[in-house]
Amino acid sequence: MKESTKTPAPTEVELKLALPSGQSGALCHHPLLAATPPHQQQLANTYFDTPTGDLAAARVAVRLRTIDQQVLQTVKTAGQGGGGLSSRQEWEWQVPSAALDQAALAELPPFQGALGDCIAALRPTLSTDFTRKSWQLVWQDSDIELVLDEGEIVCGSARAPIREVELELKAGAPAALWTLAVELASQIALRPSDTSKAARGNALGHQHWPLPAAKRPAEWLHRATVALDAYHDSGDAAHLNAARQALDTLAQHPQLDSAARSEAEALPNALNAQGMPSTTYGVAALNLARRLAHETALR
Repeated sequence: MKESTKTPAPTEVELKLALPSGQSGALCHHPLLAATPPHQQQLANTYFDTPTGDLAAARVAVRLRTIDQQVLQTVKTAGQGGGGLSSRQEWEWQVPSAALDQAALAELPPFQGALGDCIAALRPTLSTDFTRKSWQLVWQDSDIELVLDEGEIVCGSARAPIREVELELKAGAPAALWTLAVELASQIALRPSDTSKAARGNALGHQHWPLPAAKRPAEWLHRATVALDAYHDSGDAAHLNAARQALDTLAQHPQLDSAARSEAEALPNALNAQGMPSTTYGVAALNLARRLAHETALR
């Protein structure tokens, strides 16, 4: 693989928000978006792993994406962040067909160690097919791509809907992602999401949704966010209960200052009985995540 075919600066900084059913129209008619028709594409994605799940265990994703008759191969590493915000390494390049370029994988840093021995064993494990609408925004002197993805994750016989908004920083300051997300969440019932499509698919396939341990305030917010992600994919009320317990623990955490505590205390009562957020939840969760300025390993 020639160096020029790789992403020149392989760092992706984005903020992911889950969108409740029936809210896509409200998003598209938001004043920031309504005046500009979105660019629309159909994306078909296949993710790969070994039969023993070595990539999932290392929190590395390998994907082939077909878009407009073009096939792209992508590698993403585990992200750092939380409250919807993540920063992760990403490499992407075009390949001639819907078959993994194994030689190119072997050149990338994630595959220089033990994972390099797994390349030959990679097989398709799950797919994500969705329609993507995208807008290019200038917000607070930063260039941001806003995308709305709607479709489905399929892993074996298990399925889960995709309804999410991603704000990706193209140029400028990460702080602009937070303020844009709050602007949207103040009018639309969005909530932060910390679980990638690949991680959601892997959990569906195994019917197992592990939750991260927590001690610090940022970790309790992350645990609550992951638990909500798990609940909406699994339908298991135990995950909704875990989210509520994490939010209650967060609201009482002794390390919170008065401003952060005010945001945290708003969260438990801002989810309805079905785990759906109000606008109060989305705004408070985003403001709290920004205040905590944490570094949490993402799934």
